[in-house]
Amino acid sequence: MSIRPILSQTPAQPTMEGAGVKLHRAFGFQDPTMLDPFLLFDDFRNDRPEDFLRGFPWHPHRGIETITYVLSGTVDHGDSLGNTGSLGAGDVQWMTAGSGILHQEMPKGNASGQMHGFQLWGNLPSSLKMTAPRYQDVSGTEVPEVIDDDGTRVKVIVGEFWGQRGPVDGIAADPQYLDIHVPAGLAKTFRIDTYRRAFAYVFEGAGQFADASDPTGIRLEKEVMGNEVNIRDLSGNRTLIRFGTGDEVTVTAGPDGIRFLLISGAPIEEPVAWHGPIVMNTQEELHQAVRDLQNGTFIRPQH
Repeated sequence: MSIRPILSQTPAQPTMEGAGVKLHRAFGFQDPTMLDPFLLFDDFRNDRPEDFLRGFPWHPHRGIETITYVLSGTVDHGDSLGNTGSLGAGDVQWMTAGSGILHQEMPKGNASGQMHGFQLWGNLPSSLKMTAPRYQDVSGTEVPEVIDDDGTRVKVIVGEFWGQRGPVDGIAADPQYLDIHVPAGLAKTFRIDTYRRAFAYVFEGAGQFADASDPTGIRLEKEVMGNEVNIRDLSGNRTLIRFGTGDEVTVTAGPDGIRFLLISGAPIEEPVAWHGPIVMNTQEELHQAVRDLQNGTFIRPQH
């Protein structure tokens, strides 16, 4: 067994997308080899309706897959193929854009005005760039949750973990997408296939991830002053942890526990030509996609 080294720990950066949605971007529009096969990860949690209600009006995608995971609130969606629907708390949607699709996503929030969720972009290999678009809409009730004896809870959204398989399948990157909660003070180890690129994204509580340089485990530094305990160097809300090669990740939860996404996938290792929501292998393919948008042939006939 080998603990994966921590390559970087970085905060998600505030940004604006769509028609004026304020969100936090953990990574995206940078070096596409950094987390190959993943291209972008957005955290669109917001408690102010005026910061998300304008949504993401009609826009194109080609050559990628997107997964949307909703924690609270709802997201109405529709596309150029006539598909419509609404994602609620706990629901998941995996969209394979393939040869091309136009769609829109309009966050609505919940009764308290909160809209919490995430969107991940995965690349497609050249052999599938122009595949037919498809959706996998999954109700939160279909997502298995495994509860360990120590109170650790894992929702298996994609892939297989602890004997459970997530409901989303047939994804090019063969990813594993887990929503993990570890109770306060507990150290927990999670296995990951050695050949996958992997990252964690903390979104509740805080904790410390073991590094390969300290294989004996985690040391939480504490200062006790009366009833106060200050824990330093913990990875907290909206922190991205990028891992190197190894077959396990270990985390020790802080005083309020920790909840994070643990995501891994097989790298594609192909050239990337990227312009906004269109990701191809060559500049010529990218230019062709733009021409298709301009002359009305972006959407291919479906058979």
